[in-house]
Amino acid sequence: MGINVKSIGLIGLGMVAGVAASFQFSAAAQRADAPLPLEELRQLADVFGLIKTDYVESVDDKKLVQDAIAGMVASLDPHSVYLDKKAFREMRESVQGKFVGIGIEVAMEDGYVKVVSPIEDSPAYKAGLKSGDLITRLDGVPLKGMTLDDSIKKMRGEPRTKVVLTVSRKGEDKPMIVPIVREEIRVQSVKAKLIEPGYVWLRIAQFQEPTVDEMAKKLSSLYAQNPDIKGIVLDLRNDPGGVVPGAIGVSAAFLPKDSVIVSTDGQLADSKHTFYARPDDYLGGRNVADPLAKLPAALKTVPLVVLVNAGSASASEIVAGALQDYKRAIVMGSQTFGKGSVQTLRQLTPETAIKLTTARYYTPKGRAIQAKGIVPDVAVDETAEGDGLNSLRLREADLVKHLSNGDETKAEADAKPTRHDELEEELRVLALAKKQKPVEFGSKNDFQLAQALNHFKGLPVKVARAEPEGEKRAEEIVGKTEAKSGVKPEDKKAPVSKTK
Repeated sequence: MGINVKSIGLIGLGMVAGVAASFQFSAAAQRADAPLPLEELRQLADVFGLIKTDYVESVDDKKLVQDAIAGMVASLDPHSVYLDKKAFREMRESVQGKFVGIGIEVAMEDGYVKVVSPIEDSPAYKAGLKSGDLITRLDGVPLKGMTLDDSIKKMRGEPRTKVVLTVSRKGEDKPMIVPIVREEIRVQSVKAKLIEPGYVWLRIAQFQEPTVDEMAKKLSSLYAQNPDIKGIVLDLRNDPGGVVPGAIGVSAAFLPKDSVIVSTDGQLADSKHTFYARPDDYLGGRNVADPLAKLPAALKTVPLVVLVNAGSASASEIVAGALQDYKRAIVMGSQTFGKGSVQTLRQLTPETAIKLTTARYYTPKGRAIQAKGIVPDVAVDETAEGDGLNSLRLREADLVKHLSNGDETKAEADAKPTRHDELEEELRVLALAKKQKPVEFGSKNDFQLAQALNHFKGLPVKVARAEPEGEKRAEEIVGKTEAKSGVKPEDKKAPVSKTK
């Protein structure tokens, strides 16, 4: 037995050393003085050998090594991850704004998947799914207790394959059985419309490769219809981020040419970089015409409000931070997620890669976004009744092993903060949230959008109680709004609830 273990262990050591070398290929040239920890690698090889010989059942070599790689990378921070063949393909599809599935935006409600909205012309749209439908089963398998990510994975698959949904709809006595054939879905990154004469709502759901082009086309079209634009609401709520060139391009549309948009800093020389409002930085290496070249000049000066919430992360925080630093826009809503770290794709094979955190993001004024986020100039709750579930969302600083912002100590980074010290307060907010209907961004019932329009018009803005570091700025902005509208400070109503 000892001979077998040693032999397998030596083979494992060779495999592990090869994997370790592949992880270090980009850093080796710059850190040739950092030797591999051979003793620890021998221990890893011994564990590999013991699992192969002593585990209760046979384990596939490739799976064992891939799981070891995945665990090693995942131990670093919440955003570093090993991408196997399937995950790598899905990531590339997401960046390109397309995937194979049924075409619905979803959320969780009472343990089931709730349809927020079907994507226009998608298989789900054609099958008659509606906002508010609850999906209780997929191919007969109950979804109760399954995570949202796992449910989404089951709805995705190969083109022209069928999935059968069991759907519960309000007003229907019996569940509906809905068979749907999966197709390639193209996600609409940008939405824009005149919400009323003179005011534009520009929504970016996610930053993708086509985002800057789509934004430029929609804005040009709206200006052609109504040249007298008085204000633009840039809606980045629940925008999880995406490709950085898209964020640079969106910022560049509203800022002077050559303005600093964001900078990065990390261990390697190529992770220290400053990005500007220039085509070279927002075209992402594509040899195409500059989509911003023909935008109306008024875009550089038209009044701008940026809407954000706890779901605004990464690339959307880059945009909000840049426009806020230059005082180009009023940022309104609640504090953003705080994902201010850069993930770089290091390809291992043609079909696998690791997404590795390599740097931190900084706003033009040098503010660290990581684990802090962007504090709005004006704190506004999600609805007139309060912030609901938005106030209970996890942020980057709540995640275990989150990367520090560079100022805090490791102990502070590892300590998971509690935003709700009293269980009673949390239960109160949960009860309130259950009564609230899901907010449809851009609709006539969108409370935060209505407050943005009030700001443009000099009308009172119903504010929440701001976070401490943003409170002074929020009071200053609201004071200006009141002065403009003739509302006295003593007439202002008390905020409904605290924004968290």
